[in-house]
Amino acid sequence: MKTFIYSLLVCFSTFISAQKKPSEYFNNPKTKVLIVGSFHFDYPNLDAHKTEKSDQVDVLAPKTAKEVTELVEYIKKFKPTKIAIEAWPKWNANQKLKEYNEGKHRDKRDERYQLAMRIANELRINELFSIDAASVLDDLEKRYGKQDSAYFNGISQDYDFQSNDAISNQYTTFFKSSEPKNFKSILESFKYMNSKEFHQYEYGAYLTGDFKLRDHDGADMLSLYWYNRNLRMFRNIQNIPHNNEDRILVIAGNGHASVLRQLFTSSPEFDYVEFNSLK
Repeated sequence: MKTFIYSLLVCFSTFISAQKKPSEYFNNPKTKVLIVGSFHFDYPNLDAHKTEKSDQVDVLAPKTAKEVTELVEYIKKFKPTKIAIEAWPKWNANQKLKEYNEGKHRDKRDERYQLAMRIANELRINELFSIDAASVLDDLEKRYGKQDSAYFNGISQDYDFQSNDAISNQYTTFFKSSEPKNFKSILESFKYMNSKEFHQYEYGAYLTGDFKLRDHDGADMLSLYWYNRNLRMFRNIQNIPHNNEDRILVIAGNGHASVLRQLFTSSPEFDYVEFNSLK
């Protein structure tokens, strides 16, 4: 009897050890992708978190411009072959890139010029991919009417990122302390805000405050608006012609980066490269 039980245990142990890791089922060649979450260099202050004038940095000022150069050199270590940016198609990124290559727009503070176009120029990449997208909420409101729909007006009521609960107040402190001026260099601030832990807590901001509006209104708004917009941006990146030898650099606002991290690290098609791992 003991011999029989021992044999069963050996067989069971062999069966367990023979099980493959989930990743072993998806060993197809993958395209490397680097997501660079950025603050908006020209401070349009259109996001939920507004940066006070006293906290803003001027990326064209001599000292800060040198720090931007350091950041550019660091990102170039990824050796991208394709560059995607947070922009709408009507922004005409490739026309602007052509003009940039001719010497124009060098005085624009926007990170799409200071980072994306500069890197493209220096690495002789002649095309940018604009990946921004409207959300399904935007589509539905256009189709059914924002002002005339009791449903849309109902779920969006008070969804304004103005919550005053304890955790929302902690996020206010967290984001204020994360401003670039609190770091010794722009590169150090980018390493901090592109870390896994920062993205984890940054995305957590969307799961508090207005997310708790009524029973499901906050959750519905998040999924219809913000999360859906990022899913569409991810889909736009998927649509960029690529193979496993390509290296796609994505430059977007860091709020997008925190969601895109989740999507790319879960995707069997891509190999997500940690920003802090570049050497």
